[in-house]
Amino acid sequence: MDERNTKSNPLDSIKERFDSRSGNGSPHHPDRRNMSRKMHFSVWYFILVFLFLSWLHDLWIFKQNVTTVPYSSFKTMISEGKVERVTIGEDTISGILKTAEDGKRYFVTVRLQDPELISFLDRHGVTYAGEKQNKIINAILSWVVPLILFILIWSYILGRMGGPQGVLSFGKARAKIYAEKDVGITFNDVAGIDEAKRELQEVVEYLKNPEKFARLGAKIPKGVLLVGAPGTGKTLLARAVAGEAGVPFFSMSGSDFVEMFVGVGAARVRDLFAQAKANAPCIIFIDELDALGKARGINPLGSHDEREQTLNQLLVEMDGFDSSSGVIIMAATNRPEILDPALLRPGRFDRHVAIDRPDIKGREAILRIHVKKIKLGDDVDLKKIAAMTPGFVGADLANLVNEAALLAARRDADRVEMKDFQEALDRIIGGLEKRNRAINPREREIVAYHEAGHAIVAMALPHTDPVNKISIIPRGIGALGYTQQMPTEDRYLLTRRELIDRVTVLMGGRVAEEIVFGDVSTGAMNDLQRATDIIKRMITEYGMSEKLGPLTFRREPRSPLLQTELTSSLFTEREFSERTAELIDSEMKTLIESIHDRTKDILQRSREWLDRMAKELLEKEVLEGEELERFASEFKTFWKAINDEEKLNEQR
Repeated sequence: MDERNTKSNPLDSIKERFDSRSGNGSPHHPDRRNMSRKMHFSVWYFILVFLFLSWLHDLWIFKQNVTTVPYSSFKTMISEGKVERVTIGEDTISGILKTAEDGKRYFVTVRLQDPELISFLDRHGVTYAGEKQNKIINAILSWVVPLILFILIWSYILGRMGGPQGVLSFGKARAKIYAEKDVGITFNDVAGIDEAKRELQEVVEYLKNPEKFARLGAKIPKGVLLVGAPGTGKTLLARAVAGEAGVPFFSMSGSDFVEMFVGVGAARVRDLFAQAKANAPCIIFIDELDALGKARGINPLGSHDEREQTLNQLLVEMDGFDSSSGVIIMAATNRPEILDPALLRPGRFDRHVAIDRPDIKGREAILRIHVKKIKLGDDVDLKKIAAMTPGFVGADLANLVNEAALLAARRDADRVEMKDFQEALDRIIGGLEKRNRAINPREREIVAYHEAGHAIVAMALPHTDPVNKISIIPRGIGALGYTQQMPTEDRYLLTRRELIDRVTVLMGGRVAEEIVFGDVSTGAMNDLQRATDIIKRMITEYGMSEKLGPLTFRREPRSPLLQTELTSSLFTEREFSERTAELIDSEMKTLIESIHDRTKDILQRSREWLDRMAKELLEKEVLEGEELERFASEFKTFWKAINDEEKLNEQR
């Protein structure tokens, strides 16, 4: 599922239609008046700044032509006949020299108490005059101008703070608005979720042709809730609906509504719905709805007034507009169990669209979308890649294609080949390959037999996925090797035999170490964790225990707010006795011991093949492709002969 970049500019292409609809063309419209006020303010702001700068310029020019002299030097210049004229003020004496000194004819000095000054000027024939200073102008220059300058700077700062992204724009919705031409995504860009697309096609038809539904008295659902795992394409699907319908798209995250100040989120909800009603028909999309719509009143750590007020306002707004207004609300979440029940009732989010992980056909379709701009080699088989990626969602597949392209570019290739996709998949699952990690020969041999044990057991059992690749090259942080199995099809149900076979394969590495080295290592830790989890679920959840019978002993938390992996182990109530707990532990131990003995029997009878595979791994480090298929074919022939012989002996 390809999610293209979209512009976040306002609705340029539909501005004229919206202006005429909301009356923005009228000179008496509030927006027009506000614009006029802003223009007048800008003009006065420019004039004041211009006058202030002119005053500073004149002051700077005056300072450049005036020199400040001591009072003694002033009297000396008079005695030497250099002074032409002086002006006596209350605090200063300024004057003009007959000839410029150092390019300056004007001077100023501080006036002292000198009763003989006038007679001194008369004796030397200097023209003088008095000056009465204007205290009002001085006050203006000293107090008013700085105050005006401060007000202008403060107004500018407040304007920036109160803008669309300012810290004082508390009540403004921060939704990204996409015009019809800016959405750029249609249903052709969405793959792997055909059922969800068909479910939303009705919304598209309503936005395009509302009369079709109004003629029969039908009402389109007010809200559509998209539920699915992260990366399955919920946001992409919402944009595709807007792109198909050709209507504006308001996108906002649930966390954008919640602020530290109580009432801010509610104001943003009101502002968002006001914008949407003015621009109808349109789509409001709230991503991560669980950040806003958590259930109220059941938080054991206390309530959150701001979030609850925001949620209440959202509920009121959804009740306050008619579905015929052309505003469709879409939301996405991957945690539907924690949403408030009031959000999910009819009349609000009427329709719930579940977006599941894609199956093998869906993954192939998604890959075809993502490889449109990729130059592929002739050996690339998208169907095989889809089979190698069970459980991958659209975001995972997009990352896989990008990683493969990066690997091909790193080796200066002209096309992306199948080996690039294989290496990219290994990097995503196992981590970065570390060929330079120093491993002593003893540990390397243990890893080789460990992985060979997994592979031999997987080849011997009937209900396991085929082995696709075996490697003893370290990857990631702690993985010293791995055995990769590729499922031939997607599975939704597993039988008891299949689960036991899976646990048997997981035990193959540890049992191989026991047989060959007479000891075990820490390398089987992850295998034991996975095996224990499968066995525990078989007994406590799936009712696959003969002693305990078809019962389940696992209870989910009663509070819908606590249904997470982190809290389920802490708050799950145990509704069975201590004797039952002992039986569960005994059954788990009995089952794992029987699987251990079964695994040991398989590997002891296949010891020659185990040594052969381990030797090849030590030489080549990786077994895959035709070489691994040939080995598997020969081993299965050998194993089938052994089984046939045993059956024949049993019949005799």
